[in-house]
Amino acid sequence: MSRPTETYSVDRATLNDILQLISVDRAASALFAPTGLLPPEALEDTVPHEVFAGAIPANEVFVSRIESGEPVGFTLTSQRGNGLYLDQISVHPDHGKRGIGRALVETVIADAKDRGLSRVTLSTFRDVAWNGPFYKKLGFSELPRNRFDDFMFEIEDAQRPLMDVTKRCFMERRVRKPIFRVRKGS
Repeated sequence: MSRPTETYSVDRATLNDILQLISVDRAASALFAPTGLLPPEALEDTVPHEVFAGAIPANEVFVSRIESGEPVGFTLTSQRGNGLYLDQISVHPDHGKRGIGRALVETVIADAKDRGLSRVTLSTFRDVAWNGPFYKKLGFSELPRNRFDDFMFEIEDAQRPLMDVTKRCFMERRVRKPIFRVRKGS
C-alpha cells in the first residue's frame, strides 16, 4: 500500500501556530517511550506556550507545513555567542521519514549563515537513530567536553534530573570560519 504524496513547505511560524506546535511536540516525544531513555514526565514535557510566544516574534521558530497550512514539524533556536543553538526539533510521527527533519535542519543552517554566525550546535542522544546518527549525516560532529561552552554545561545540568546525560552529546556544524576568535575567559 503506498502512502499519498504530500507536499511540505518550511517558513517562519506565526503566533497562530502555537497550539499545533505543542501538539506536534507532544506527538514527537512519544517516539522516545520505547527507548526507555526518558521517564514518563519528560515524555509529557513540551515547549511551553510562553516560550513559543516569545520566540516566534524573534524569528526563532521555523515550521514545516502540509499543503493545507497545518504545521507538522518545527525548530526552535536561540543565538548563543557566535552560533545558533537548535533548542528543539520536532516532526509529527505521521509525517516522519519524508525529509521534513532534514529540511528543517538545513533551514536552520541557512539561517545561521544569513545571520553571519559561525556554527549551529545542539544536544542530542548519541545513539538514537533519529538523533546523533541523523545529525552526523547532515555534517554535524560531536564536541569533546573540553570544547563545551558554558551554556552547554548549563543545559547538561538542566537535563540531568530527567535523563542519563552520559547517553547524550553536543554536536556542532560549522557554517563559516570565524573572522575573530574569542578565548574563553576573555
